[in-house]
Amino acid sequence: MAALDRVKVLVLGDSGVGKSSLVHLLCQNQVLGNPSWTVGCSVDVRIHDYKEGTPEEKTYYIELWDVGGSVGSATSVKSTRAVFYNLLNGIILVHDLTNKKSSQNLYRWSLEALNRDVAPTGVLVTNGDYDREQFADNQIPLLVIGTKLDQIPETKRNEVLTRTAFLAEDFNAEEINLDCTNPRYLAAGSSNAVKLSRFFDKVSQKGRDLEEER
Repeated sequence: MAALDRVKVLVLGDSGVGKSSLVHLLCQNQVLGNPSWTVGCSVDVRIHDYKEGTPEEKTYYIELWDVGGSVGSATSVKSTRAVFYNLLNGIILVHDLTNKKSSQNLYRWSLEALNRDVAPTGVLVTNGDYDREQFADNQIPLLVIGTKLDQIPETKRNEVLTRTAFLAEDFNAEEINLDCTNPRYLAAGSSNAVKLSRFFDKVSQKGRDLEEER
């Protein structure tokens, strides 16, 4: 059997938002029983069929790099994390729907990772504000995933999901909101599964383009 091509996706977000549980669900299609804090980086693999059902169909290994730590870490910690940011093909930004601060910190996570990419995107924060226009030129595929959907009271759900929709729009990305303890949110044929497949197609295409440039 021929070796499968690999592409790299960073999974970024604050500690405690459920990144490890999400990665386990995406790669193993199972709920992670006893999630623990990620120290450094943990890597798991998902097999994805690029452009499934077309003449261009090709199977890829999607490496999901679950990066631990806090966006407010000391410079030394950020420098250590920077080694994980090289040669990336996509980013999944993960936030806790019950924690507004974790949503706001996605801007800082994206800037930290993209500014350390081998091909800097020029994304900047001006006067402490997020510059949406500059981010529009970003070429790295992004996906925003909100976790702990089940923990939002029904009375507040519309308010929270409206806010997160604007967040995804800022990143020019699709969004998925789910509960990592319930696989049905990513069931085959669901809108979330379609969004996920579309994102992994973009990531695979990015990997193909980079290979052709070398």
